[in-house]
Amino acid sequence: MNVSSLRGRLTALLFCLLLLAGCGRSDSSGKLQVVASIEPLAYFVDRIGGDLVSVTVMVPPGGDPHSYEPTPKQMARLGSAAVFIKAGSGVEFELNWMPRLLELNRNMRVCDASAGVQLIPMTPDSDGDGAEHHHGRFDPHFWLSPSNARIIAKNVEQALVASDPSNRETYEANLAKLDKELQQLDKEIRARLAGVRQRRFIVFHPAWGYFSREFGLEQVAAEQEGKTLTPVQLARVIEIARNSGIHTVFVSPQFSSVQADAIARDIDGITVQIDPLARDYQNNLRRATDAFAGGMR
Repeated sequence: MNVSSLRGRLTALLFCLLLLAGCGRSDSSGKLQVVASIEPLAYFVDRIGGDLVSVTVMVPPGGDPHSYEPTPKQMARLGSAAVFIKAGSGVEFELNWMPRLLELNRNMRVCDASAGVQLIPMTPDSDGDGAEHHHGRFDPHFWLSPSNARIIAKNVEQALVASDPSNRETYEANLAKLDKELQQLDKEIRARLAGVRQRRFIVFHPAWGYFSREFGLEQVAAEQEGKTLTPVQLARVIEIARNSGIHTVFVSPQFSSVQADAIARDIDGITVQIDPLARDYQNNLRRATDAFAGGMR
């Protein structure tokens, strides 16, 4: 083997070692590089990682996780990420793209944020409550519950510690602080909803099943399988609303409100927007709680 060939092999080996050692800390700041699939999960990375992490989100604000496709820039970002935080409960974006994302960076640690959460099976029934739709087997909106949020936070903390053990104490301290806040948030929501007598509500996109389970509400979903409602389905939802004395239809900003508006007109009601994918997690749940309390009464 000549000197030039040996030098070339050593250079290639050094490059590989540097790549492995620098995976997730490739930027000039030296921060742990983390990618979250959706905005609410990025909130937990921000709170637990603090200044030690740099987090980016695959599905941008207003994007639909069920149909989103990552951009070339995002794919490149994944190539240098140390940790990927996935929802892991049936979001189509992840189901369709995870094999390809893992091929980009086989050294990337994948954290399933839903690990340990008691997921809600999606089974059809006559009222549309919990109707099976395009999410698949389980309701993927598990983060919309403070008790589940505590589990998510712990999962994220464990992933950060595993990737950056030298900062374990900081991550643990940030987790402890966030956990206390989430327990307080739970108490606030319970107090806010305590006086609500009408515990049933209509939501166009069925995102609030975990919130409903936690706080003793009943979600009635208008949409099924992500499809436009037929006239028969519209009439059925309107009948449910009238029989239940419901005058508010809750809608998500990621979806068209045209049919929700039509339902609201027929029941002499209104549509109210609540966002299941907002990044400002705690304040967003407070806003949603206020909306529910005002819309159900």
